[in-house]
Amino acid sequence: MAETLDDVLDGQEADGIVTAAAALFARLGDLGDAARMDAVNRLRLALREHSPMRAEPVDCVLWVDAELVAGNEYNPNVVAPPEMRLLTRSIEADGFTQPIVAWPVDGGFEVVDGFHRHRVGKENKSIRKRLGGRLPVAVINSDRTEREDRQASTIRHNRARGQHTVEGMSEIVVELARRGKSDIWIGTELGLDADEVRRLRQVGGVAEMFADQEFSEAWEAADPWSVAVADS
Repeated sequence: MAETLDDVLDGQEADGIVTAAAALFARLGDLGDAARMDAVNRLRLALREHSPMRAEPVDCVLWVDAELVAGNEYNPNVVAPPEMRLLTRSIEADGFTQPIVAWPVDGGFEVVDGFHRHRVGKENKSIRKRLGGRLPVAVINSDRTEREDRQASTIRHNRARGQHTVEGMSEIVVELARRGKSDIWIGTELGLDADEVRRLRQVGGVAEMFADQEFSEAWEAADPWSVAVADS
């Protein structure tokens, strides 16, 4: 689509604003890490006031002191140790890709969604050090301030995530195996134990299940693989 004169002028105006802002932002380099992060938070809040997406909480993610972020007592979601380990691994490998959803209370923040992400960011020493003792927070809209609103929001966040299907997980596991990834690598990266990896490979085909194993005409009784075959 051809640009109109207004489009060109708007583009030139935007370029000028970005150039002027970049010159100001360069001065942030003169500040220490903590002061710089505080300044960036303030800039994000100021920028949000001019954003057409300011009604969306994710439009402004703030890095706040982890000690100011606390869980709530009404979250019914419980994460088992294997899932917590996977969550920790995810944040270690991929970084924080989702902010913690919270609401300001008593000079701090109460978690609405992301209680376990907030725990990992607080309690894992290497991640906490990497984040400088801060956590990424998106503040829910002001019309969700009542306790019942926050409770409902917590449940919606928990239940809206859905679940992985066995077939979908099996396809991923089989593809990773075909790409030369070992069962140990697959288990570690996907948060699966050895039995889960084997079962998912079995769903994708018996031949794939034994891709990492050396062929033997005689199974030893003590071999866990032989027990699995005998029981099947």
